[in-house]
Amino acid sequence: MLAVAAEFDPRRILRTLGEHKVRFVLIGGQAATAQGSTSLTADIDIVYARDRENLAHLASALAALGASLRGADQALPFRPDAETLRRGLNFTFSTRFGPLDCLGEAAGAFTFEALARNADSYDIAEINVQVAALDDLIAMKRAAGRPKDLIEVENLAALREVREGRGRRR
Repeated sequence: MLAVAAEFDPRRILRTLGEHKVRFVLIGGQAATAQGSTSLTADIDIVYARDRENLAHLASALAALGASLRGADQALPFRPDAETLRRGLNFTFSTRFGPLDCLGEAAGAFTFEALARNADSYDIAEINVQVAALDDLIAMKRAAGRPKDLIEVENLAALREVREGRGRRR
């Protein structure tokens, strides 16, 4: 069944992941926003832990979100269960609350374990969310290399300078 979001609601997606005890690190535009960027994005990107227990938690959360593959032929047989998640790596889903990209590995070979070491913790959507560190976000955006990512590298680098007290002077 195709999940169609009436309106993008990132808090509901994050809350559902939290309620199902999914271990993940928030990356992408929503993580940049949490870190202080003013850029806008209309999806949630996470890097998830790939152990069996977490795959079961993620599958449960995806079911609760009514997740379906985004951009795939509807005739394609796909079940977002733990075994399917184990056999794959990176998935793009449509959910009742908007797009959700679940990555086993992000650009730059960033895994859950690598990101979790440096992640910052924020209270978002009434849950504790691990958010990729600013330097890790910059490295992932550089590795992705798309024009929009390279623009965001500049924004995030400027944010880092402000945090370090080296803000650009006019």
